[in-house]
Amino acid sequence: MFIDEAKIQVAAGAGGNGCVAFRREKFVPRGGPSGGDGGRGGDVILESNEHLNTLLKFRYKREFRAERGGHGEGSNRHGQDGGDTTVTLPMGTVVYDAASGEKLWDFVAPGQRVVAAQGGRGGRGNARFATSTRQAPRKAEPGGPGEERELKLELKLLADVGLVGFPNVGKSTLISRLSAARPRIADYPFTTLEPCLGVVGLDEDRSFVMADIPGLIAGAHEGKGLGTRFLKHVERTRLLLHLIDVAEYSGRDPVEDHDIILNELGSFSPVVAAKPMLLVASRIDAAGEGDRLVRLREFCGERGLRLLEISCVTREGLEELKQTIWAMLEQLPRPQTADASVGPPVGAA
Repeated sequence: MFIDEAKIQVAAGAGGNGCVAFRREKFVPRGGPSGGDGGRGGDVILESNEHLNTLLKFRYKREFRAERGGHGEGSNRHGQDGGDTTVTLPMGTVVYDAASGEKLWDFVAPGQRVVAAQGGRGGRGNARFATSTRQAPRKAEPGGPGEERELKLELKLLADVGLVGFPNVGKSTLISRLSAARPRIADYPFTTLEPCLGVVGLDEDRSFVMADIPGLIAGAHEGKGLGTRFLKHVERTRLLLHLIDVAEYSGRDPVEDHDIILNELGSFSPVVAAKPMLLVASRIDAAGEGDRLVRLREFCGERGLRLLEISCVTREGLEELKQTIWAMLEQLPRPQTADASVGPPVGAA
């Protein structure tokens, strides 16, 4: 099951209390104060992991707590520091403060670590308060509380190419032909109910990641159909592949389909709409003598748009499509491997 949103509670450990104690040893007539300090509370740490691709585990476990620090003891024995708790997240996870909606961290590379909740400091024992004028203090500090906060997690898949288009235009079939991904395929709209990733290999040294998202319809940015719930997964892609069905039996206007999808992308995010896009006429094996393919060709010629024609049934045009995608990706900048919004790493001052 693919889960791309979740809310979790994180609570760092409280610091241990300082101790009030005095040395009572034989042959030590003036032992003085010997209360140790409390240990520091543990932190809750978020860490990105490249082997995870869903937030499913947070459906069953929503609370993450670190250990509290141990209390100080006599004979100047300090309490043990509490153990940290590490929460692993998939790459592409954006973390927000659930109360304010503020964006806190964006994990775009493997192994990124940040402290989500900081442990409380340990309280000082009475040995810390001894002075020349106050040689027997009976004062100690309690441990500080650990931070607690509610976080909202939102996963945005990381892929090079994103497939967009109306429902049932052949996006899932295409990704199944080009990669080892096996999405659900059927002859009715909205077969795809969750995003699917596939690795498309050209040879041993060249490959790219393709993302298939559920189909869009007119008014998707207003919540119609599956709405824009999954459009966030193409925000990080470098190239959009717009599939337009030219099969004779579809009965739709390909130019109108193109304009509707472009409008929905623009209504969702101008950044997404501005991404480089390659138009693909799918199901040319079923185009017959209809004018859908001819009309789409004329439209692309007038607009100066490049159009590729493919058939997943006969595999016509698939190799040219892969080579064209790779050539375009070579010209596009790669995403940054780090993001300033991630914040300071664990242990930073």
